[in-house]
Amino acid sequence: MWPGVLKLLVLLTFLLHLSRCAQMQKKVVNFREKEKEVLDDILGPGRYDARIRPSGENGTDGPTNVNVNIFLRSISKIDDYNMEYSVQLTFREQWLDERLRFSDFKGRLKYLTLTDASRVWMPDLFFSNEKEGHFHNIIMPNVYIRIFPNGFVLYSIRISLTLSCPMNLKLYPLDRQVCSLRMASYGWTTDDLVFLWKEGDPVQVVKNLHLPRFTLEKFYTDYCNSKTNTGEYSCLKVDLLFKREFSYYLIQIYIPCCMLVIVSWVSFWLDQSAVPARVSLGVTTLLTMATQTSGINASLPPVSYTKAIDIWTGVCLTFVFGALLEFALVNYASRSDMHSDNIEKKYPPSETEQSTSMDLPSDQVEPDNSSNFAMTGYDGPLQHSLQKPLVRQPEDTMSMDRMEHCELHMQPRKKNCCRSWLSKFPTRSKRIDVISRIFFPIVFAFFNLAYWSAYLFRKEEQDE
Repeated sequence: MWPGVLKLLVLLTFLLHLSRCAQMQKKVVNFREKEKEVLDDILGPGRYDARIRPSGENGTDGPTNVNVNIFLRSISKIDDYNMEYSVQLTFREQWLDERLRFSDFKGRLKYLTLTDASRVWMPDLFFSNEKEGHFHNIIMPNVYIRIFPNGFVLYSIRISLTLSCPMNLKLYPLDRQVCSLRMASYGWTTDDLVFLWKEGDPVQVVKNLHLPRFTLEKFYTDYCNSKTNTGEYSCLKVDLLFKREFSYYLIQIYIPCCMLVIVSWVSFWLDQSAVPARVSLGVTTLLTMATQTSGINASLPPVSYTKAIDIWTGVCLTFVFGALLEFALVNYASRSDMHSDNIEKKYPPSETEQSTSMDLPSDQVEPDNSSNFAMTGYDGPLQHSLQKPLVRQPEDTMSMDRMEHCELHMQPRKKNCCRSWLSKFPTRSKRIDVISRIFFPIVFAFFNLAYWSAYLFRKEEQDE
């Protein structure tokens, strides 16, 4: 008897377990069916009209509030010439549509997912500074809509945009640029639709964001509502502050320009008779500097103001051109020195002195009358009168003053250090070269000091 009762109990337990498994499977199947039933119930024909916007807060006739947040995935380029930048982002909107409320079946149904945005009402948002844009459809369209039980709708899509970015290039390449991302309503005024930034963290940026020649320092969120003759429209904007990486331009522009200027100074150490070498060096550095300047300007837009890089390249080009002109001056001075040497060889200074002594007037030579009287043996009153000191006449006094004045001027002048140093170089052409070796580097050093001081201080003022 007892074995039969035990078998019966085991059989009943097994059947009870099977019934529970069947009920669980039935509940799972019913849950999936309920999800379809909910979608058919809230989005069925005659139940929901996607052309009508949702009501305002608490079911009033106020504007529909749409919370916006974006996730910045990448920034592919920042184009200085076209003044634009390309960005890829995930754009999200969230709003309340009470017509889409449904039962969550005690938390089993967290949200409903749609991939067709046309089945629900959508805000008419557009990017006001967009130049180009496209959606991503590989492998499937990168878009989804989630409908939550309380009626909130979340719209998320991945898009790539090329946006305009007006730039001020006065401090280029020591500048910072602010590029904006503007989003506004196209048809709904602020009486019907208002865009708001999501509280907490409206903009997220991917970690390790790498930009070509730029660094994203910070970003700001703000509102930019616009008023037109058709009404006021809600607008949101994100200002992205980009700092230009100066190390690239230091290696590619500033150091090569300095090297070209220094190479142009090599001609000051070449002999003045080496005309082909000095001319070829000056012309080569001048053409190289001009080519580099044109290459820099080709990558920038033609603006009406002067940029920092224009001042640098212009002054460097002036120094190279000045070195070439210096050789022209040295060549002219050298020919002048040769002409002076030829004249000195043709007319020696000894012959010139003899000719000047012969041309002196006879009244400047004082005759010795005492010797004549001594030779004649005359010892009369005239002789005694001649031996007495004679009274100077006014003309004699004036001649003595002139002689003293000439002696003072004929005394050697004290030479300063510069003149004594320049006296080591007998020709004017050599002196020009020696002066240029010191003058050009000093002036270029002062220019660098003024340039970097001015633009670095202006850069700090711009940051503030």
